[in-house]
Amino acid sequence: MPTYKAPLRDMRFLINEVLDYPAHYAGLANGSEATPELVDAVLEGAATLCEEVLAPINLSGDREGCHFNAGEVTTPAGFKEAYRQFVDGGWQGLSFPTEYGGQGLPTSLSLFKTEMMGAANWSFNMYPGLSLGCINTLLRYATEAQKSLYLPSLVSGEWTGTMCLTEPQCGTDLAQVKTRAAPQPDGSYKLTGTKMFISAGEHDLAGNIVHIVLARLPDAPAGTRGISLFVVPKFLVAIDGSAGQRNTVSCGSIEHKMGIRGSATAVLNFDEATGHLIFEPNKGLEAMFTYMNTARIGIAIQGVAHAEASFQGALAYAKDRRSMRALSGKKEPEANADSLIWHADVRRMLLTQKAIAEGGRAMIYAAAQTADLMFNATLENDQTNYDRYDNELGFYTPILKGFLTEMGLEAANIGMQVFGGHGYIHEHGMEQIARDARISTLYEGTTGIQALDLLGRKVLIGTKGKCVREFTRLMLRLARANLFARGPTGTMARSIMKRAVEWNLLTLRIMLRAGKDRDLVGSASVDYLMYSGYVMMGYFLALQAEKAQTLLLNGKGSESADFYRAKIQTATFYFDRILPRADAHRSSALAPTHSLMQMDNASFAFL
Repeated sequence: MPTYKAPLRDMRFLINEVLDYPAHYAGLANGSEATPELVDAVLEGAATLCEEVLAPINLSGDREGCHFNAGEVTTPAGFKEAYRQFVDGGWQGLSFPTEYGGQGLPTSLSLFKTEMMGAANWSFNMYPGLSLGCINTLLRYATEAQKSLYLPSLVSGEWTGTMCLTEPQCGTDLAQVKTRAAPQPDGSYKLTGTKMFISAGEHDLAGNIVHIVLARLPDAPAGTRGISLFVVPKFLVAIDGSAGQRNTVSCGSIEHKMGIRGSATAVLNFDEATGHLIFEPNKGLEAMFTYMNTARIGIAIQGVAHAEASFQGALAYAKDRRSMRALSGKKEPEANADSLIWHADVRRMLLTQKAIAEGGRAMIYAAAQTADLMFNATLENDQTNYDRYDNELGFYTPILKGFLTEMGLEAANIGMQVFGGHGYIHEHGMEQIARDARISTLYEGTTGIQALDLLGRKVLIGTKGKCVREFTRLMLRLARANLFARGPTGTMARSIMKRAVEWNLLTLRIMLRAGKDRDLVGSASVDYLMYSGYVMMGYFLALQAEKAQTLLLNGKGSESADFYRAKIQTATFYFDRILPRADAHRSSALAPTHSLMQMDNASFAFL
């Protein structure tokens, strides 16, 4: 059975040394209480919860799965008790406003906790995780009365929330939503329709489930311009905020899935269920993007979490398992064979996992600072800065979600490969990580959808390449500071400078050609996203290597010299062995669309 150890040293390196979170928090309106001592206490407390409570029920939860009986869903053994500890610890409200019972701390602190929870037990993490977007949507778009009614119980964790978008006839194409909302004399609405793939849609962990639902009003225009957003609780809520009579929303079934089996994925039937409008009529999709962006960053964390969990399992196995002798000669002559970790190909796999986990973590933690700044602009009623940081986070989001989930899945598969045949056996836990990771590239928008969002909406249409130019300025700043440095940091700096120029040129070439070839954006988008991800991860690994090198040269890292050297070595491996993949994606992104589109549909198969 695999064990999980929270990577606190790596997390603290990013928080305190690379990204300077203490200074970042000091500049936030809600950051004064996020002192280094408090942050450390949060990390330690979350690590204890994850290592001692959540990780031990991960494998058993996968084996047992959820149980469905006549509309009721029971979670695996141990989940209910673990959720009670989660609620009692105040973990759900960590970064939500104090007026609703939260602790009012910056958003990023909650993200650190989520990473650990996800690596320890992703299925469990889904239940409180789905509530985050529900809370954020209500905070931004609900009326004051709605906030007072729902948020205290959601923030405490006594209730959970969902997002209800997908229907049997439509997934990503929400223009096909058919669920109807009929207005009532008292100002409420009766919702009728079926939603599917609703994570945490029904369970036994909380006293109520608050559904955020997309539906159409009777006079709504066709397409996405006619979608409104509603709040529909499982149990109707009284004026005092207590859960009362059962609403007419029921669970028709739960899915039998490849992975995340401890998380209930429900089909929900709304039979004239009572709900209330959130935000303006026919502008539900605009409001729902708050939820979707929250969820997409949450899924990006899944990529890092599975990479970390799989790396930890593979590393322990590679140190313990003996097989053959290293090609360069005996490494452990007293034993009958050398440990796997001495074999060059095994080291390649382990370093790939390590680079993905550490590079991805830095990407997400940097984006979390932007999220903090965006929320800070809200607190200060600063619309200009809110728009600035919202656009910046919008650029990050599809890269994080699309690239990191693809890389997390690769890391999970590598973990199985290190184990060999044992990786295919359930009791070792590696195949579960791979199965759990597989969904991450699919839900909240497939990699293809993220790629179209990045290249089409964010880069070409939204900013005409400005978002790329702004990020590459950071790359060039790092490169210039280390351009003539000796050793690995200088080599990385020169590579970073080249990639910064190349990324802008790639963007410009696609932009110019897209006007003549309408299929180019669709054909180039995934390669463009992957290219962007590899380059961005290279920047953040180089940033870590630079900090590690500086600490070593200044003598401040003497107690952690091995740790800092490992940072430099991991980044060096990435630049030598993984970053060159970007060249293939660049070449493919620029390939003509003729070979892709020339075959007629009937010629795809001759049966």
